[in-house]
Amino acid sequence: MPTITNLLPGTPDRLGPTITAEGINFALQSAGATRVELLLFDNIADRRPSQVIPLSPKTNRTVVDEANRIVIWHIFVEGLPNETLYNFRADGPYNPAADGTRFNVTKTLIDPYAPAITGDFYWESGDALGYDNSNPELPDRHLLPSTTDNVAGAPRCVAFLSDFDWEGDRHPDIPIEESIIYEVNVRGFTRHQSSESDLAGTYRGFIERIPHLKELGITAVELLPVMEFDRFDGPFRDPLTGERLANAWGYNTVAFFSPESHYSYYGKLGVQIDEFKMLVRELHKNNIEVILDVVFNHTREGNQIGPTVSFRGLDNNIYYMLAPGHPESYSDFTGCGNTLNCNHPVVRRFILDSLRYWVTEMHVDGFRFDLAAVFAIGVDQQEKGKTPLIHEIETDPVLSRIKLIAEPWSIRQYMLGAFSDRRWAEWNGKFRDVVRRFVKGDPGITGELATRIAGSYDLFAPTPDSERSPFHSINFVTCHDGFTLNDLVSFDKKHNERNGEGNHDGANENHSWNCGYEGYVEFSDLPDEQKAAIESLRRQQIKNFLAILFLSQGTPMLLYGDEMRRTAEGNNNTAFQDNQLNWINWGNTERHAEILRFTQLIIAFRKRHQIVRRWRYMTPDESETPVLRKITWHGVQPVEPDFSGTSRFLAWCLEAFQTDQRTDVPIYVASNAFWEPLTVELPKANGRHWYRIADTSLPQGQDIVSEECAFFLPEPSYIVRPRSTIVLVAR
Repeated sequence: MPTITNLLPGTPDRLGPTITAEGINFALQSAGATRVELLLFDNIADRRPSQVIPLSPKTNRTVVDEANRIVIWHIFVEGLPNETLYNFRADGPYNPAADGTRFNVTKTLIDPYAPAITGDFYWESGDALGYDNSNPELPDRHLLPSTTDNVAGAPRCVAFLSDFDWEGDRHPDIPIEESIIYEVNVRGFTRHQSSESDLAGTYRGFIERIPHLKELGITAVELLPVMEFDRFDGPFRDPLTGERLANAWGYNTVAFFSPESHYSYYGKLGVQIDEFKMLVRELHKNNIEVILDVVFNHTREGNQIGPTVSFRGLDNNIYYMLAPGHPESYSDFTGCGNTLNCNHPVVRRFILDSLRYWVTEMHVDGFRFDLAAVFAIGVDQQEKGKTPLIHEIETDPVLSRIKLIAEPWSIRQYMLGAFSDRRWAEWNGKFRDVVRRFVKGDPGITGELATRIAGSYDLFAPTPDSERSPFHSINFVTCHDGFTLNDLVSFDKKHNERNGEGNHDGANENHSWNCGYEGYVEFSDLPDEQKAAIESLRRQQIKNFLAILFLSQGTPMLLYGDEMRRTAEGNNNTAFQDNQLNWINWGNTERHAEILRFTQLIIAFRKRHQIVRRWRYMTPDESETPVLRKITWHGVQPVEPDFSGTSRFLAWCLEAFQTDQRTDVPIYVASNAFWEPLTVELPKANGRHWYRIADTSLPQGQDIVSEECAFFLPEPSYIVRPRSTIVLVAR
């Protein structure tokens, strides 16, 4: 037991635990509590606190801003060491129907500012429920408080001060227009047995595979949520095995300052902090940035029948949007049970403090905000333009250098192209949908496809108040939510039976095409010749997707494993599949070496040509330095694009440009989604000659080559084969 030498009032200046040589200062926000207790534990296995320290409302409570209900409870405990285990309890009114308060002193609470969490969440028994659940059939059971103490099964907070050696770490500071983003699950990246690592599925295991990212050409990893989450927060079971399904994605945060402990090799007493820092440091050494997917729109606590974990037991009617006129219920604009009241001053401070912490303490380079449209809802629950939170994130000096990426929608809003100013890039769902439909073979969408390829000017056009650019469009064909690239060409329908929801979950409209057979042809009774033809077409379609993705204006994002045909077996909602459906099989680097090679070379081609990475829109009269020529659209005849309702062909040419520092060459791309070959007359190359870099219809080794090995085209025309894409350069 730590020797406590003295208890002092402490300071409200910094929320969370602040560790010094003399002891630890604890500070906690709670405007409505009448009593707060600090619980201290000697060991992880202890089921009861070794000491309970009450905080006095007279000496340990500071009203910082009464109008905005900013009230801090604080205490300094002399003699406490680093790695101290602790929790809180808060007493106060429980009047959900009257004012939305849900205090319950029998519930052990996580400190919202805890830097680390240790221990699992044993909540299946219902002990963490703040209400009386003795009769689970009663719909209004949540209106009465629970009398069950849950301290034995609650996870512990860890007061941890890191002495990690950053070894002179520096942010790579890669311009977003130069970025190649790789969306990846930390655990799924190396958890599969094919990783052949004792560190599989951890931050340390991820480090072992950094060479793969370097060889691929990745400049930034966008990590699926790594803030502490409850792995067993859902009720789902595999209908075949009865196995409890675990949360694989992490979009249900429990502690917003704490790295996920299950991604740590050791996973206890704060070591996960240093292991996450190690991952960031090693990625930075390889000039790869770290972008975190963060979830500030909702929390693990869910709706009125969810557990009391943290915010609900501290200031439920401050942290959450409650249903107008019915404060016992929650306004759910997220589909996850609750919505954080993001623009309340208390919650704004919490979100900004968390972001600053991950930048200053963890050295991350940016954030992708899940369901970020929630940020544009004011405290009155009305849709706004630029809210205080959005403005503060944009203008905060600590966040000034980092990348901000919005998922610009929620259940209530679809703000694509209108999220905010030039600081924010946005996931472009319209790019995903139109590219999928075109490659699939849908007619009449070449006009919209051209708009997306050119950087979605209709969505991100500069305005007098905002200088937006093509790179504000985060272009993607696949992401964690939906089919993988392999499954997009292998399945017409979702196959989510293993999710335990009767195949009712996940999107029904995926714009996918199975190329003639549903699922894996190797397990079919088809003739070998037909199997080979279907597999060849699938490889070709994947290459078409990759070519359009990486040769479009905007910032490309690749889903992890798509470069080697990772499959989720047709499951388009693997959120609760912590298994091979979310894990990379590294044997696919050999099995699908053809796709891996194509991905590497098309990324290298993009990096080599600045004209594919425009930071301003291509306009015919652009005259500023450097002079960048316009994009031209073509059909089977030069400068005669077919934007009709039956068209399945589009070609475009990026004209040459020259600056004092660099000269680039014309690039011609043509994509034929028709099932017949088309003979195309190539545009004039202004005294140059066209050379073929890629033709997705050709076999491995010829499908794409380095520019040094480009194939000279002696004829002024080219046969673009069915469902194929070609890439030419002029020189």
